[in-house]
Amino acid sequence: ITRSTRIDRCNSRKKRKTWELEYPPTSPRNPHHFSSLLSSSLAPMAGSRLVHLFLLILLVPSLRAAPNTTAVVSRIAFGSCANQSAPQPVWEAIVGFDPQVFIWLGDNVYGDNKRPSRVFGRERTVGPWRNVPRFYPATEEELRGKYELAKANPGYAKLRERARVIGTWDDHDYGVNDAGKEYSGKVFSQRLLLDFLDEDEDSPRRKQAGVYASYMFGPEGKRVKVIMLDTRYHRDPLLSDGAILGDPQWQWLERELRGPQSEMTIIGSSIQVVSNLSATTGPLFYVESWARFPRERERLFRLIDSSKRNGVLFISGDVHFGEIARFDCGAQYPLYDITSSGLTQSVENSVPAVFQSVMRLLAWLTPTPMRVFSPNCRHKSCSYGQPNFGAIEIDWNAVPPRVKIELRDLHGNSVDGVEFPISELKPSNAHANKKEGHSFEAHCSLETELPWLVRYRLALLFFGTIAVFVIAVALLVIACCSATKLFTRKCKMA
Repeated sequence: ITRSTRIDRCNSRKKRKTWELEYPPTSPRNPHHFSSLLSSSLAPMAGSRLVHLFLLILLVPSLRAAPNTTAVVSRIAFGSCANQSAPQPVWEAIVGFDPQVFIWLGDNVYGDNKRPSRVFGRERTVGPWRNVPRFYPATEEELRGKYELAKANPGYAKLRERARVIGTWDDHDYGVNDAGKEYSGKVFSQRLLLDFLDEDEDSPRRKQAGVYASYMFGPEGKRVKVIMLDTRYHRDPLLSDGAILGDPQWQWLERELRGPQSEMTIIGSSIQVVSNLSATTGPLFYVESWARFPRERERLFRLIDSSKRNGVLFISGDVHFGEIARFDCGAQYPLYDITSSGLTQSVENSVPAVFQSVMRLLAWLTPTPMRVFSPNCRHKSCSYGQPNFGAIEIDWNAVPPRVKIELRDLHGNSVDGVEFPISELKPSNAHANKKEGHSFEAHCSLETELPWLVRYRLALLFFGTIAVFVIAVALLVIACCSATKLFTRKCKMA
């Protein structure tokens, strides 16, 4: 905080000393700045300047900077999946976007530990025959150290100086891969996450079971509400079709959605809400999503629909690639889900460079009826498997106001995006139900409703390729054996 002191002397009959603390004026680019004025008038006495200085030393630490939530917010960035031990050049691009708010969507650090991949041996961590988990939790001290390393990153530190940072968690910063309510270390994990986010010591988030929270930014007529969900603290086991949020969080969410309106309502979920990748990639691999808890997801859509809330869209992370999905039959207007993952972790970087084109081909072959395909995509699959972040820009001066949502690469260049008037996200009957006479409809029919051959084409391609390879090897062996026998006979005859 910048301070300056000014002493004004009045007329000679009455001397008055005024001490003024000047702080940088509130800026929408830094809601942590604030202005304050302290004036005092004391009777003339010996050493009065020292008295004033002493009072300032006592009082200044008690002046706290409250985030300015009434400034107009027009730029919001978000991201997930940032390994604290990996290089993080993405912060330069995010700072270049100059967001007023940055939203963490989970896996803000990779706090759990990972055993080596072993198919054979005493400790098998991979395959259906594994006998020990590949991931195991970190201690409280280990997790604290990882958060400290992440927070000390120079690029992230620069962002914290410029933008309001809020967020939630996912599994790897919650405690361990795919963990839910059964995780025993969630209490200290919650405390460390809130420390990382600079949450006030008296914040309600420090007293509740879970890290869910909401924020309202901007003046009337230009309000943006951000709702951060906790998909870990109360989540039942996978395959249970049980709870994700838990009753207390559901009650809180209903109050938030039925509360005062806002022009836009951004709901942050650490896992995907709209896409159901597991339905089309199984049995090869599965990822977490709301679709694996069908009753919870249906309850979420019904709540949004019945609340008549304007401007709702989802942002999510977790899957190590970026995409934009849209569901037209969940509420009375299209529900977008913009997935940005990850800031350092990505599916293409997990394989050698020579195989990255294969990953893009597989992404293109994956059936994705909810994905938005547009000319703005860098790749034909309209998914992006390199490090990325999400960027939301709102043009409040347009008539009507418009929102542009993009996925951006390490250099800040757009790799995918959509743009539309905010007024499109208002309740109507245009998107309420699946249209009659259509057996399957993009952005409305679920992945589980795809024709069997389409839904499982990746698995069929994979196992078909293996079958062809095995047959080819078998034929090659047979051919070699036949050639060897023929050669042996000729040698004997000779």
